[in-house]
Amino acid sequence: MSPTDLLAIARDWSYWDRPVPKSVPRSIDLPRELAPGLALVVQGVRRSGKSTLLSQLPARYGLPLERCLFVNFEDPRLAPALESSTLQAFVDAFESEQRGECTYFFDEIQNVEGWERWLRSALERPRGRRFVITGSNAHLLSGELGTSLTGRHLKVELFPFDFDEFRAVRPKAKLADYLHDGGFPAPLTTPDGDRLRRAYFDDIVERDVRERVGARSSQPLRHLAQLLHESAGAELSVRRAAAALGMAEDTVALYLAAIGDAYLAFAAPFYAHSERKRAVRNRKYYPVDPGLRRVVVTKTGEDRGKSLECATFLLLRRRFGAVSYWRDKGEVDFVVMKDGEPVPVQVSWDAPTERHRKAVDEFHSTHPRAREAVFVTAASFAGGLPELANAG
Repeated sequence: MSPTDLLAIARDWSYWDRPVPKSVPRSIDLPRELAPGLALVVQGVRRSGKSTLLSQLPARYGLPLERCLFVNFEDPRLAPALESSTLQAFVDAFESEQRGECTYFFDEIQNVEGWERWLRSALERPRGRRFVITGSNAHLLSGELGTSLTGRHLKVELFPFDFDEFRAVRPKAKLADYLHDGGFPAPLTTPDGDRLRRAYFDDIVERDVRERVGARSSQPLRHLAQLLHESAGAELSVRRAAAALGMAEDTVALYLAAIGDAYLAFAAPFYAHSERKRAVRNRKYYPVDPGLRRVVVTKTGEDRGKSLECATFLLLRRRFGAVSYWRDKGEVDFVVMKDGEPVPVQVSWDAPTERHRKAVDEFHSTHPRAREAVFVTAASFAGGLPELANAG
């Protein structure tokens, strides 16, 4: 493609002659600066708002819009040219018309063949250039990226809206509204929200999970993903899931990893100091969004307690990264690490029950160095859980 054609495409995505649209500021821990030689990688589930976040970054970092080039590599006009030479052609075409340092926002870069090697080379000779990249498939932005760009990138994760961001769209909304509709941005402003959510689920399974594992059919993947959504918060036996779905255990394990890579659902392992003890215990799984879970499950009715548990997991996952569970005679819903010490977290819609407290006492007997428990209720969740405000 000619430089003129490339710049015409970039103009449609960039903000050289139009204002940046207003959008909800995202609650995400960004680095203090965009440094040449160090790419910022934004990854997360499809349709969580990564492109919108990119549009917010020039103002966040004080970057002149005329020296910021945006391109989304899902643009159909780029389909014949999804190779690394196109990345260099964009840089050459843009810098032929610009003076000073330039910043490149490459959205859905995983579609470009050989992008890792090209970006590694560009970061080794930054010449004042800054790069921000996104991708929906976490495998492409973890395994290969970790190998090709070791020491050359910072990663941030973007999720659908949390409750505060949700209320920025719907100021009068209650917690029950958030648990019903979830945080995917676009469905919140259309009467066809549930249709969009179902389409998101299908797209993630087909484009980010099936393509990852090379499955011949998306049907077994879809059934497994539905099982995870329906059994959210319950321990999952790979052996039993394989038997129920008529699949090999190794295949189920592979598919579970791919579902996690696509940010469709997250695993919560058993909490133990021993890696062996963690490995032999079943994991729990939680979906990426409570609204998506609602439209995926086949059973009727809504379990507000289970929805609150799922939302609490997501909040902890954002703040702490790793989230576990614990069970002996009693069960602790979640365990997170704060300042190197475990914090048990129990979730109930109303006040915690005697069962919750006994399980915490048992946990403290087993792990005497653990911190005081945090009891999450609907009221405390709506208040933001200040006692868990800082990640460990």
